[in-house]
Parts: sequence; structure tokens; C-alpha cells
Amino acid sequence: MEKEKEEAGAEDQASGGAAVTGGCVNGVSAGSAGTNPTDWDTGYDSDERKEASSNNKLARPSLDHRQLNYIEVEMERGSDSSNPQTPKTPTTPLPQTPTRRTELYSVIDIERTAAMSSLQKALPRDDETVGRDLRSAAALYNRGNMASLSLAPVNIFRPGADEEKAETARLSSFIGAIAIGDLVKSTLGPKGMDKILLSSGREGSVTVTNDGATILKAIGIDNPAAKVLVDMSKVQDDEVGDGTTSVTVLAAELLREAELLIAKKIHPQIIISGWRKATQAARDALRSAAVDHGNDEVKFREDLMNIARTTLSSKLLTHHKEHFSNLAVQAVLRLKGSGNLEAIHVIKKLGGSLTDSYLDEGFLLDKKIGVNQPKRIENAKILIANTGMDTDKIKIFGSRVRVDSTAKIAEIEQAEKEKMKEKVERILKHGINCFINRQLIYNYPEQLFGAAGVMAIEHADFAGVERLALVTGGEIASTFDHPEMVKLGHCKLIEEVMIGEDKLIHFSGVDMGEACTIVLRGATQQILDESERSLHDALCVLSQTVKETRTVFGGGCSEMLMAKVVTDLAIRTPGKEAVAMESFAKALAMLPTIIADNAGYDSADLVAQLRAAHVEGKTTYGLDMVNGTIGDMVELGVTESFQVKRQVLLSAAEAAEMILRVDNIIKAAPRKRVPDHHPC
Repeated sequence: MEKEKEEAGAEDQASGGAAVTGGCVNGVSAGSAGTNPTDWDTGYDSDERKEASSNNKLARPSLDHRQLNYIEVEMERGSDSSNPQTPKTPTTPLPQTPTRRTELYSVIDIERTAAMSSLQKALPRDDETVGRDLRSAAALYNRGNMASLSLAPVNIFRPGADEEKAETARLSSFIGAIAIGDLVKSTLGPKGMDKILLSSGREGSVTVTNDGATILKAIGIDNPAAKVLVDMSKVQDDEVGDGTTSVTVLAAELLREAELLIAKKIHPQIIISGWRKATQAARDALRSAAVDHGNDEVKFREDLMNIARTTLSSKLLTHHKEHFSNLAVQAVLRLKGSGNLEAIHVIKKLGGSLTDSYLDEGFLLDKKIGVNQPKRIENAKILIANTGMDTDKIKIFGSRVRVDSTAKIAEIEQAEKEKMKEKVERILKHGINCFINRQLIYNYPEQLFGAAGVMAIEHADFAGVERLALVTGGEIASTFDHPEMVKLGHCKLIEEVMIGEDKLIHFSGVDMGEACTIVLRGATQQILDESERSLHDALCVLSQTVKETRTVFGGGCSEMLMAKVVTDLAIRTPGKEAVAMESFAKALAMLPTIIADNAGYDSADLVAQLRAAHVEGKTTYGLDMVNGTIGDMVELGVTESFQVKRQVLLSAAEAAEMILRVDNIIKAAPRKRVPDHHPC
């Protein structure tokens, strides 16, 4: 019997040599496993360890029957079993001490997959205890690895792409939009401040303005939500011409309120639902408060003057608003309801003061008449063209001409002159006495026109040519082979006039009788540029008012009226939507608050007085920024266009709703430039 034990021990030692490489199994030294009872809590007592060591058996940290049963139970819970033939016998789980589970997993953890594979291959298949222990441990280890892999994030985007999710994306959108609103809100109101925009280009141009659209167009923006507000401001400027700052500030205030509601765990869809009801209520209140004097010519003209004064009150022209309001109203009324602002030409000329600006009933072209040409033409027949009038060269593309004498060169030049002469003769066959070209006119064709008594005007700017064709009733021509197909322009008188130190060409008695020109004078180019922007806003608002004759009151009156109606509706609305509607009313009330703040007054006191006045039924009361009090807007003549106010309300609500819906921002990877394998 002793001999059989020695032979069995020798076999175990021979078969286990590969598993005890370097005296270490599973990262634990054999010596420490057999001598330190705290390293392995396996159920072995010291006598068993000594006996195993004395018999030269495999020095490994064996698992006792309780741990093996625990591993089998864990394997039976999983979907994969390393030994499906193992009978499933009832087992008793391990005692659950605070560190028992951790100690067990420290026993069965295999640090290297390669080491685990080598151990499994080296172990004898007939050693059921060792094989079952290690196969079970390997299965648990691999199952843990698969679980960790399934929880790892998967990147589906190309390198260079980025993604912001959930609260991060929403917070980024809110911050960008609110920052844009804070940037321009100091320019709001009759006492708003100006901004200096300095270009970083080579010229380093300087722009001084308080126009919201101009400011937002000039700055570079990277935040996507901020770009939405910038685009909204541009659309507001294109559609109605004014309210660019108000619409941006209102959208930003709505998102500021939405941020507070989301922090209170109110879902964005509930906020949007409440906002839609509030928008409809505010729109109905604005419509009911509108006044229409379209049928009364005297009152309607007074409404136009009040609107022009209100629009110019927040501009550079505020100190000359009476003068420029009169110019703008005269120019718009000449359009006779057409609303075609292309017929109103604005020319800026340095010198003089702003009060020297005037309205000219005609068309002014900022060009000079050619040398040796008539300076005055009555009953003019005008041909407006966009054609090359330089030397008409005889050439074939990509070819060269060789001559053996200078006489041949003279012949080529003469042939070119003949071609140009033929072109001029074709133009003269139209029966004209004035030729205006978009491009240059060289000396030789200019001489031919002068000899024929035709006024030739060269290099007219494209906008001027387009507007001239409109007001004279002509069309821009490029070919002249069929005179009967060309439509000429007409006017009663063309003459050269002086404005300051510059010469201009004046067209009077044009076919479009409503055409006119506003000449702006000023000390600096920056003043002229800002005056043009201010006058453009007034002209746009007035042209919209001519089409939509309804008006509302300004000075924060309309905003406070809408806020009161929305608040009353919120009181009668159940659920969380009422909270969203109250936030909408707060955002509307922020506009008169900002107007008062920009004027340096106590906004809390003024807005409280204004709210109390509206509660008492004084629905025409607003802020009097001249005296720093509240007053009746009817008596003060503070009137605004209904179209502008409605557009501000709807655009701001739609933009804020769109940004509030965002829960993911995906930045696309930059497109790689494809190399050109077939260069020219």
C-alpha cells in the first residue's frame, strides 16, 4: 500500500509539473499557499497541507466541497456550462460574510487568458477535482469578461466626430442661446447702448451700431443654438426690418425660464405644450388690442409718423427723428401702397450734418458724364447695357499670330477698331441719346458716342443699374442685333448736379413716378453707415404698415398686456402646463424690464407700477423713458407696427421651442479632401 501511494505521488508530480511552473499557480506561490493560512481560505487544515507537502503532491490552492458547490451553482445559473455531464445536486451556498464573496472571486480570478489556457491543457484529464475547479473558474472568468465587454460604450462615428447627449446637449444649447441674448439686450430700447465692431481683416474696418441683426451678422459663432437665434434675427430683418433685438432677447428669456423648469423635473414636452397655449393667447390679445386707421388718411399718416419716431428713437438718429421720420414717410407714401423699396435709393455723401439730408424726387446715379459729351439731355431715350466696350480683339483661343512687319500689326489694330465701330453702330440703331453700361467704355467707343451726340456713362454699379432700369422702365441688354426686342428707358431730363464736392447724374421725370432718392449727409463714414441702417429699418417698417395697416402701442405696453392675459389663463389651467405658461408670461415681462434697466431707471418699481396699471384696466399704459415713469401711450404717441410685434412673438416662440426639443448634438467629422488624380 505504501508503494502504491509513492507511485501515485510520483505520477501527480510528473503530471503537475507544467501547472506549477516557477512555483506559482494562478499568480500565487506554492510555498505561500502551503504555509500561510491567511492567503487561501479553502477549508484545508494545517495537517492536510503538511500531508500534501510530505507526499510531494501538486502544491496548488485547492477548493473545498463548499466552494466547488458554489461554483457549480453559479455555472447552473449561467447560460453556458463547462461540464454539462456534471450531476446537479442540491448544494448549500457559502456563508455570506462581508468579505466571503470577494475572497472567493480572488481565488477564481485568472489574470491572463493565455496562462489559463496553458493550465487547462497541462492538467491531467483524469484528475476530476483539479479539472472541474479550473474549468469552472475559467467559465466564470470568461463570463465576467463578456459582461464587461457588453457594457463598454460603442463608438459608431467616424474619427473627428463628436456627440453630446441628454442634459449635456440641452445645457450647451441653453448656454449658447442665453449668451446671444445677453450680448444684444443692452442695445434694446430708446436709451440702449451701441457696440463697436472691429474687423480683423487687413483694412480693420470699424462699425458703430446698435442694430441687433448687424451685430449678430458680424460675429463668428460656433454654438449651434446660438446660430439658430442669429438666423432668426436675420429673417426678422429681411421680413419686417425691425424687432431684430427684441426677437433675440425674447427667445433667450424663454430658454432661461425653460432651464429653471427643467431643473424642477418638468418634461420639455409639457413646457412646449404650455408655451403653445400661451402663444395663442398672447396672439389673440395682441390682435384684439390692435388699432386700424387705414381708412382715415389723416390718422393713418399720423400713425406712420409715430411708428417712424418710435423706430428711430432707439437709433443714432434719435435726436433728429422728426426730420428723418418726415423723409421716410414721404418716401413710403410715394410708393402708393406697392411696398417696393427698390424704388427708394439712398446715397451717402460725406460733409455737412445729418440735418442737411434731403429727399430728391427723382433718381441719382453716383457717376460722371464722359468727356466731350452732352451734359444735359431732355426727353431721354436710355439704353441700359451690360457688355464689354473695350477693344474688341480678333483672336482665336490658344493661338498666336506672327507677323513679319509692324504694318501687319497696324492692320490687326485697324480690324479691331472696325469691329468696335460696327458694335457702336448697332447700338446707335436703337435710336437712343443716352447709353449706360455696367462695364468700362474705352476711349475709342467713347469718341464714337460723343461724335453721335449720345451721352455715354460707364462702369455704373450693378445695384444702380438694376434700380435705374426699374425706375426708367427699361431692361438691361447684352446683345444689339435686334433693336425691336430691346426695351428702352425714358425720363424727361438728365443733367449733372453737384452734391458737396462730388458730381452726380440726376434723372427726373422717370416713368416710375414714385421713385425717389434720399441723400444722407454726415461728418464721418461711420455716421453715414449707421444712419443708412437706421433709415432702412424705418422704411421697412413703414412699408409693412402700408400693407398691414393695424398698429399697437409700444413702450412695453403690448408685452405687459400679453403677459397679463397669459397669466390669467395659467390660473385657470390645471397641471404642470400652468407653470410653463407662467414662465412664458415672465419672459414677456422681461422686455419692459430690460428697457427700463438700459435707461438707468429702477426697473422693479416701474414694471410693478405698469403691471398694476394693466390690472386696473389701463391697457394703453407703457413706459415713458423720457420722464422715467409710466404713461398713456396714446397721449405720448408711442406706436408700433402690429406686423412687427406679431412676428417677434411667433418667431421667438418657435425658435425657443425648437431649441428646447434638442436632446442630442452630433458634430460631423470634417470631410477629407479627395486627392485630384487628374489635374488640369
